[in-house]
Amino acid sequence: MRYVDLPYSAQPRPLPFYLAMEEYLAGRGADARNPLRSRLLWMWRVEPTVIFGRNQDAYAEVDMEYCRQNGIQFYRRKSGGGCVYADLGNIMISCIVPGSQSTLATVFESYTSAVAQALANLGLNAHVSGRNDIEIDGLKVSGNAFFQTPQASIVHGTMLYEADMQHIARAITPSRAKLRSKGVSSVPAHITTISSHLDITITDFIDYMRRTLCHEPPLQLNSNDIAAIERIAEPYFADEWIYGPRRNRPAIERRAHIDGAGEFLIQLDIDPSGCISYINLGGDFFLLDGLDRELLDRLKGIPHTRAAVTGALAQVDTGAVISGLRKTDFINLVIP
Repeated sequence: MRYVDLPYSAQPRPLPFYLAMEEYLAGRGADARNPLRSRLLWMWRVEPTVIFGRNQDAYAEVDMEYCRQNGIQFYRRKSGGGCVYADLGNIMISCIVPGSQSTLATVFESYTSAVAQALANLGLNAHVSGRNDIEIDGLKVSGNAFFQTPQASIVHGTMLYEADMQHIARAITPSRAKLRSKGVSSVPAHITTISSHLDITITDFIDYMRRTLCHEPPLQLNSNDIAAIERIAEPYFADEWIYGPRRNRPAIERRAHIDGAGEFLIQLDIDPSGCISYINLGGDFFLLDGLDRELLDRLKGIPHTRAAVTGALAQVDTGAVISGLRKTDFINLVIP
């Protein structure tokens, strides 16, 4: 694995820069002059920021008023998964894997296992938990998400060195069902930090992780790379991307936690003939394929009955569209 070095910047770079950096480096797989051959990894930190998943409802997951009052930025990313709070005490880790090397599930498992092992080598009781977490002594220290481009797989996650518990508790507003699924009453009750287990500075910890995970010569980005990344970052700042399109409230809304798949919010409108005229699916799930093309579009215009929904999905592998989603669970979400 190669570490990616950035030119020095006197001003902290905003979160969209690093998300765009992932896309830029993943895109090297299509550049015949400079192809992506090795796995790439880098660590980065941002000013106080809430980051929520591609399919999440920003209004439900983020206390926007609290964020605005406390100078906390909030942005949507392109990967699935849940909402996280990051600041200069939270180390973010990005990993790019050339798409031809393995399947997305294998890439994700390989990455989380390597990070957990690096923590275990420091004497910590660390292991991978559930879909995407790394825990120490049963408490979450790292949450991770992934998505694919045509050229590569992108895995990124958090590593809590230290935490502002007040901001974490107030800026993020997860559903009670999600907290119950974790067996806790609040986000802070579910997490721990590196600094509470080890007497090590954040700089030394970052250096340790770099030396442990990366053994190839580093990749040094230049000013031309930075300019290209900043152009890619521009859409991340758009209100339509951050907040999502607004529409009248659907007639039917249901939330559910599905073990092994995540949190779901389904929204439906039914026309006077009893057919589905609108359907949308949000949540912290991990998307593996086109949500509309492979799943939702098949249900538009059909009768809102179990028989019709089951028939429309007869040839669909829901687990190939959303990680861990069983077909029966999805049908029960559409038709309780």
